[in-house]
Amino acid sequence: MTSQEVRLCSRLLREHFGEVVEKVGTHLLRGGTQTLRSIVQGTDISVDLVKKSLCVLMQHGTCVFSPGRKGRGSPTEYQCSSNLMLKILRYPRYIYTAKTLYGDTGELIIEELLQRGHVTMSSIVKVVADRLTQNMEEGQSMDYKDVSSSFSKLVETHFIQRCPPMASAKTKADPSTPEVPTSTEPLAPESFPNCYTVPHVSLLGRGKRQLEDPEEQSVAKKARMDTENHGDEGIYWQVNFERFHLHFRDQAIVSAMSNKMDQTSGEIVRTMLRMSEVTTLPTAAYTKPLSANEIFRSLPTAYNISRQVLDQYLTLLVDDPMEFVSKAGESGGGMYSVNLQRALAKLARATLESVVQERFGSRSARIFRLLLKKKHLEQKQVEDFAMIPAKEAKDMLYTLLSQNLVQLQELPKTPDFAPSRTFYLYTVNQLSTSRMLLQNCYKAMANLIHRRLFETSNSKRLLEKSQRIEAILASLQAGGAEPEQLTEVEEMITAPEKQQLESLQLHVNKLDSAENQVDETIFLLESYIKSTASTVE
Repeated sequence: MTSQEVRLCSRLLREHFGEVVEKVGTHLLRGGTQTLRSIVQGTDISVDLVKKSLCVLMQHGTCVFSPGRKGRGSPTEYQCSSNLMLKILRYPRYIYTAKTLYGDTGELIIEELLQRGHVTMSSIVKVVADRLTQNMEEGQSMDYKDVSSSFSKLVETHFIQRCPPMASAKTKADPSTPEVPTSTEPLAPESFPNCYTVPHVSLLGRGKRQLEDPEEQSVAKKARMDTENHGDEGIYWQVNFERFHLHFRDQAIVSAMSNKMDQTSGEIVRTMLRMSEVTTLPTAAYTKPLSANEIFRSLPTAYNISRQVLDQYLTLLVDDPMEFVSKAGESGGGMYSVNLQRALAKLARATLESVVQERFGSRSARIFRLLLKKKHLEQKQVEDFAMIPAKEAKDMLYTLLSQNLVQLQELPKTPDFAPSRTFYLYTVNQLSTSRMLLQNCYKAMANLIHRRLFETSNSKRLLEKSQRIEAILASLQAGGAEPEQLTEVEEMITAPEKQQLESLQLHVNKLDSAENQVDETIFLLESYIKSTASTVE
């Protein structure tokens, strides 16, 4: 774990959970596994607040606990995971994906799960139905069955999964003792057969509108939750982040193929990925092999292409230099699969080339691309192949070398490493360069979040005033106020204040857009590095 990762996690914790949780989480990230007492001493926070902070972190799956290393009776130890904290960056993307695939109901289900960490199905269905009912016209309400159906679809496609039981073990001293939990680390889905099994939940009725008085609303909600049992008590659900990441990866591959060739090629690759999205392991280098007949039957009806045209497209995809699609076997027309590892490597390579071009210009990008293709070249060879004057090529190579984008490898002819008898070869290590760029992305993301929070904190009073006026206008419109009254309330914000609000909104939108773009780069680089690590293992 690097300092840039810790800094970014600290920013995320502060923004989403507050300063106390941020202090506890950052202390655990920097100090590693610690007991409750050491956390209290290291953070100088009261025991009660530390316990509440740990509960928040564990509720959202970013912290795990385990028995002390000294054996039975020793203090419980806590540990935080930066990988799960960094997933907070993609919360808006998870919600938007659910909305795209399953509509408003799927969007609200994922939003509630992300907000609460893990919760029962019956509770989610009720809350989502109530929220949907609130946005409907008077006299209309959302049926619990419709929300339950959307919830089941999300489970079937593995976007939602059960919270696995804690890993447990029996004591060696007495094998007859019952199993006790040893940690909160979740079991793998393969070892938890009921991970995607939806229980039978007895839910009848429709969503209810919120009461105007918040106190009455909370009392009524608590009474309703206490008195009703639906058969799923103790069964909690959480968002399956890995499934969303596989969807993002597939979307990136399809988009790259569509941009390189055409929309039909992208749709063929999308069909191949969709047919094997549940059966292919996340760490697999290839999707499962598919025949041309299977692909033809699974293509959307909107793409009215013949079998002969499909065969031509598949041949083009196999022969394409990007090598996203591979062919295995010749019997029956052959079997086709998507080379996931090669696709991620190509996408990461395109990202590196784009970064070099944006920072150092097109000529430096030409040299960088040449080194990626030729692997090892001397300075004279770089000048000749890139067709760049010697002085400029030398300056560009040294600039890339100083930024660690290019490495210099020495090959001596003799053991004394004399410069006159040594070959100096320039090369690019794509994996190490990707790791370095990933750390730069973490740093950029932390700076963007810090800048956005700074912009909003400077205009905090103006934002609060604007929100109060909007609330007054909404209540007046609901009460049927006259236009003169509405105009009078709107004029409470002066023209300079309106201009300041518009400028603030413009800056915040730009920062949000930049955060989304940086996160896309982070996701591609993380996926490539992870796929390379799984191959090495």
